[in-house]
Amino acid sequence: MLAVIQSRPVYRLGALMAAVTLLTSACAVAPGMRMETSRVQDASSNSNAAGAVGADVIQEKANATPGTPDIAITKVDAALISSLAQSRKQQQLELSQLLSEAPQAYAVGPGDVLQIVVWDHPEFAAALGTSQTQSSPRPGDPLAGFIIDQNGTLTFPYAGTLDVAGLRTEEIQRRLTAALAKYFVKPQVTVRMASYRARQVYVDGEVHSPGALAVNDVPMTLYEAIGRAGGFNEHADQSDLVLVRDGQSHRLNMTQLLAQGVSPSRLYLKHGDLLRVVSRDENDVYVMGEVNKPVSAIPRRTGRITLADALSQAGSVNASTADAAQMFVVRGSLSGTPEVFHLDGRSPVAMLLAKDFDLQPKDVVYVDGSGLVRFNRVLSLLMPLIRAC
Repeated sequence: MLAVIQSRPVYRLGALMAAVTLLTSACAVAPGMRMETSRVQDASSNSNAAGAVGADVIQEKANATPGTPDIAITKVDAALISSLAQSRKQQQLELSQLLSEAPQAYAVGPGDVLQIVVWDHPEFAAALGTSQTQSSPRPGDPLAGFIIDQNGTLTFPYAGTLDVAGLRTEEIQRRLTAALAKYFVKPQVTVRMASYRARQVYVDGEVHSPGALAVNDVPMTLYEAIGRAGGFNEHADQSDLVLVRDGQSHRLNMTQLLAQGVSPSRLYLKHGDLLRVVSRDENDVYVMGEVNKPVSAIPRRTGRITLADALSQAGSVNASTADAAQMFVVRGSLSGTPEVFHLDGRSPVAMLLAKDFDLQPKDVVYVDGSGLVRFNRVLSLLMPLIRAC
């Protein structure tokens, strides 16, 4: 009986020793997410004029797990923000140069309707057909005139069938005049467009009136296309317009273009282009970790969202549990090129960097917890075990 009584203090002491051992390594076994980082030595050889080998570079990386690779961590500073901003400006400038080329003069195509008048020969007026009235139940029907068929040909009395696809109205006028000159003395012919139906661009997404827009003899600009589609609605992200042309997608940032002094009225759309205005809800970023309110942060109407904006929507960092020195932005995916950016936010001045650090859609902002918080969390898990002993 005495041996049993004496064994209980020994058992308590053993459990207490085990608990102390766990507590000393609390940061390593703390529950929840944590960004594990380490410093690595990257041997890089930078040749100079003498052919010397450069010195080793010390940098930080996010440690790998079985499901994720090693990812280098980039420190957020003024130089990085300036470099990223310059890269965005250059990308938009190159895209604006691609779209600034004015389209060629309008050429007719299948479906277009021509109004053709042969002066002093009113008998040709019967070939025009009846005019469409305003009360027509089908407003998409063509106006009265000569329709270019799907083969790109035009049929006109006495002139026969002419291949006119890809021609301008003045060229069609000369061909008709030459054909009618065989039957009439110095015929006077006037050709003009009655209805533009052959060429269209398509506007989709967050506009008030999405749909197909007919391209006419006046080159259609980016501004005109958005205006004819009813303008942006309240969900539109003005910094993310997707232009699909010839099977390739280009992302236009109207906010960035205006900031660079590039007018969207000088950017032209072409036949077959698809312009999609993306919703702000699709370009949210995720804020998690030691913040007061983990949230999916939505960009402003201009489409811009900075690190400071995202933290503000999350109610700022939790002053009791957050380690302000460990603020991370995770960008990209495992199928692409993942990037991790680190901001040391212990100084209020660091918020100036956060205010200028632009986030991209689907970025993840993570604020790590302090070592003391992790220690307390482990302690709270072990205390029931200690009491049970």
